[in-house]
Amino acid sequence: MSENPAIIPNGSGRLRSLTLVPKAEGLATKDFKSDQEVRWCPGCGDYAILAAFQAFLPELEVPRENVVVVSGIGCSSRLPYYVSSYGMHSIHGRAPAIASGLASSRQDLSVWVITGDGDALSIGGNHLIHALRRNVNIKIMLFNNRIYGLTKGQYSPTSEQGKVTKSTPYGSLDFPFNPVSLALGAEASFVARSIDSDRKHLQSVMRAAADHKGSAFIEIFQNCPIFNDDAFAPVKEAGAPGLIRLVHGERVRFGPEGSMGLVYGPYGSIEAVEAASVPESDLIVHDAARTDPSYAFALSRLDGYDFAHTPIGVFRSVERPSYDDAMAAQIATARATGEGDLAKLLSGNDTWEVV
Repeated sequence: MSENPAIIPNGSGRLRSLTLVPKAEGLATKDFKSDQEVRWCPGCGDYAILAAFQAFLPELEVPRENVVVVSGIGCSSRLPYYVSSYGMHSIHGRAPAIASGLASSRQDLSVWVITGDGDALSIGGNHLIHALRRNVNIKIMLFNNRIYGLTKGQYSPTSEQGKVTKSTPYGSLDFPFNPVSLALGAEASFVARSIDSDRKHLQSVMRAAADHKGSAFIEIFQNCPIFNDDAFAPVKEAGAPGLIRLVHGERVRFGPEGSMGLVYGPYGSIEAVEAASVPESDLIVHDAARTDPSYAFALSRLDGYDFAHTPIGVFRSVERPSYDDAMAAQIATARATGEGDLAKLLSGNDTWEVV
């Protein structure tokens, strides 16, 4: 075991400082498999995500005792049991809050949050958006199957309008959340999307999230074969015509032989067109590093429940000071100036004695 350097490249050619983190060499996928029997329904997309995650973790070169996986409640939230690291199966919707406290107090840890569309976007909605807004150094993977699977098939915050479930026998009346749009609206500094069955793409997104300093949000389309089977079939089929793979620095083309492309429309929107119908220079070059989130948000609004145009990949990855770094600096300043007396801070000047 050795130590990572205190200063490392951040991917943009500039340098940033990091807390010294122990480096583990020689770890393999098997080292991150726990002795617990994996229990999900046959065919569940969670199996594929777990396998991709376990195979990815050795790339972090972080000791298992410095990897923490925190989950809430739901089918996805079983995952910490199956990873040989520290972990916590926490409270419904509160995983981001618990992970935020951990990451802020222990900057030497690699902290991952596992959650689902119900857990994160319903009871946990406020915890999610504030963790993203604060830019706490945690990595959030939201498994989106557009249904409540653990409680046997009620509609969720991402279920489409008209969805017939046990709790909506005449069809859901709710307008669903778009998780990527929500994260971008919360000013998340890293936002991405992938698919459970596309292991190579999913691991590439995990890698980018791990390299990002600050909050990272990944929506993963995850199949629930029991209560919402084939919900994402149109983007899983070979050569899916509506699947748009975002690659930073490349013009956005998709469809058969790249016959479709994206251009800017009116009022800041983004539209799909036949690539041959416009000059090559009009096609958008994907830029995930744009500081203004409006471009990434416009990309996220291409989504529809018909999957005619569905982007995957990294929508946004920008540098912004992380909450945990700012908190550590504030504490260090207070200690250096002698103003870090906790009792004095708690009592302040507005106290009195009752006799």
